[in-house]
Amino acid sequence: MAYTTINKSTDYFNTKLYTGNDGTGRSITGVGFQPDFVWVKDRSNAFSHGLFDVVRGATKTLNSNDTSADDTVSNSLTAFGSDGFTAGANAIINGNNNNYASWNWKAGTSFSNSAGANGASIASTGSANQDVGFSICTYTNTNTNTIKHGLDVVPDVIIAKTLGVSGSWFLGSEKMLGGWNKKLNLNDTGAVATETRPFYPGSYAPTSSVFSSDQSVFGAGGSATETMIAYCFAEKQGYSKFGSYIGNGNADGPMIYTGFKPAWIMIKRAIGGTDNWVMFDNKRSPFNEVNENLAANTDSSTNTGIKIDMLSNGFKCRVAEGNTNVAGNTYIYMAFGQTLVGTNNIPNNAR
Repeated sequence: MAYTTINKSTDYFNTKLYTGNDGTGRSITGVGFQPDFVWVKDRSNAFSHGLFDVVRGATKTLNSNDTSADDTVSNSLTAFGSDGFTAGANAIINGNNNNYASWNWKAGTSFSNSAGANGASIASTGSANQDVGFSICTYTNTNTNTIKHGLDVVPDVIIAKTLGVSGSWFLGSEKMLGGWNKKLNLNDTGAVATETRPFYPGSYAPTSSVFSSDQSVFGAGGSATETMIAYCFAEKQGYSKFGSYIGNGNADGPMIYTGFKPAWIMIKRAIGGTDNWVMFDNKRSPFNEVNENLAANTDSSTNTGIKIDMLSNGFKCRVAEGNTNVAGNTYIYMAFGQTLVGTNNIPNNAR
């Protein structure tokens, strides 16, 4: 059993479902905490994903399914609240009678780090929660720089993107991809590729204080100066798990151990083919088989053709298909969930 100091995972991650009403000042509550990172998707229509965070500020919108720059949308997410957020009338977040999924993470402690401090070559500001291994930071990148991430441990996953100009979403992870000289793009279906510049391997690999980044690969081109956003994650026992598995091409698919009951899972085929970044949660599909999924890289509405089981200690693939389970292919995943057994010694039950 996976013991953990995080007894109530819903204090730090929670999925909130709601139906839009096309109104201004719509209060979405029931998250259980003030979210610092909100990811919203219309489940019933082909609208873009909306990604919002407290570091950039309310109304600042990014789309995981495209390369577009950060945009100010005045009637999108207009405020972060103590138990959720406030939505305007924009269809990306609050279309009339449209069904939405919002995934909410808590960061927490704001930080501001000057150039030269804590091993960083440039300044950064952000919000970090070291207890659950999540931080958000923004910085102005020029060529190759080192940036404070705020986690106090080496990140397991970094997802970064340009803000002022268009550019791909880069995901780096030694744990999932086998080295910091590998990358995937969240906005497309491409397989893992070798690329040293996003987060740099070797002596420039992320440390417990900083990560490295070369602006020239992110979209502005050359040595242009550009403001960036990075979401950094460090695995925490009993709460988050980042890894890979090999498909077996069978309806009795591989079982992936996480040590907790997943509440949210994102899976991507990394080696062997090209497929979507499919996302599952325990609110849209509260019972097994879990078959309601959305894709981070597309604006498509809910797909029900991909099936997994969410178990008390992991998840299991339940269909032979490209997004999750082709024999011999390598898949990566990110999972957040509910403690199996915490310091309160209360175990979770199987689904």
